[in-house]
Order: sequence, then C-alpha cells, then structure tokens
Amino acid sequence: MGEPVLVSVVAQDPMLEAGVTVAVHGCPDVEVSPPGVPPAVTVVIVDELGERELDLVRATRTAEHRPEVVLVSTDLTPGQALHAIATGARGLLRRRDTDPDRLARTVLAAAAGDAALPPDLLDHLLDHTAADAYPAPADGLGLDDREREVFRLVADGRETAEIARELSYSQRTVAGVVHDVTNRFRLRNRAHAVAYVLRAGLL
Repeated sequence: MGEPVLVSVVAQDPMLEAGVTVAVHGCPDVEVSPPGVPPAVTVVIVDELGERELDLVRATRTAEHRPEVVLVSTDLTPGQALHAIATGARGLLRRRDTDPDRLARTVLAAAAGDAALPPDLLDHLLDHTAADAYPAPADGLGLDDREREVFRLVADGRETAEIARELSYSQRTVAGVVHDVTNRFRLRNRAHAVAYVLRAGLL
C-alpha cells in the first residue's frame, strides 16, 4: 500500500468544514494535508451550485499546486454536474449520499485521475443530449431570451452593427450582452463564447 492521499477541505460553513475534516481523519488511505503541505485533492462543500460556487471550484483547481477537486453539494442537477465538470471538478457527490467511506473512495478516484459522480447523473449524461442536460436560464447558468437572440446572430457570423440593426438594440447593448456571457462562463473571447454556447446546447 502506498502513501496516503493528502486532502484539504473547503466549505462555506466553518462548522461543516471542521466536521468533514474530522471525518477524513478516519478514512483509510486518505490523510488531511498538514499546514504548508499542498494537498493532492481538495474537497469543496457547498449548499447550492451557482456562479459563486463554480468560481470557488475554479479557483481551487487553478491554485498553484493544482489539486484535483471533489465537489460535494446539497443537490446536483445534470446541468449543474456538467458545469462543475467543465469548471474542473473531478468528483461529484450529493451531501445526502456522502459518508466517510464514499468520500474516501471518490477522493482516491480523483487522485488517480478518474472521474466519479452519482450513478443517476452519469446515466443522464450518457443518455441525454447536452441541450437536455444543461439547466434552464432560471438556474442562473443559462442564457436569457435577449442573450439567445444576440448569440443566434453572432453564431451566424453577424457583426455587432448588423445585430443591433436587426434586433433594434444599440451596438453598446449587443457588445454588453456578448461581454456579459463571456465573463459569466469565464470564456476567452467572442469566438470561444460562440463555440461554448453551441456545444452546451444553450441556443
């Protein structure tokens, strides 16, 4: 048996963070990372999964030592699961299904480079198209009607001035819509934004 996998725990609730850290201490093959020693895996625990929580996953995954991320959320829809994976989470768990043994197995899988997620989410992602799996705009992770109007025309290769004329918007409004979507999903530029919304089935 090799060295234990070093783990850190990050939670929005300090009491929950302390409790999970204690639970990890009892898991075989897993050890809480000592102060100053980078973990191989960080367990991120959230109540819900929105933009702020995705930012936390992203920031954790892109830290200097680039730990793998296991995300534990109160609930996870298929769309949220896709967003979490795209943001960098390697393992996904629902809090109601999580006990020390299952958490340890998910951590070990993540450390080995394997993805682990609840069976129902895996089945859904395998059986449905991306358009079915992504959440509705009400989740805060999709596009609203105006954004879809603009991006349909952007995807058709229209320039900002053409889109503004066709939709009776100002050019500033059109540019603002593209900028907002690009920032929301942390995309690189306009072309990347178009590719993302098409692949994700958001149009």
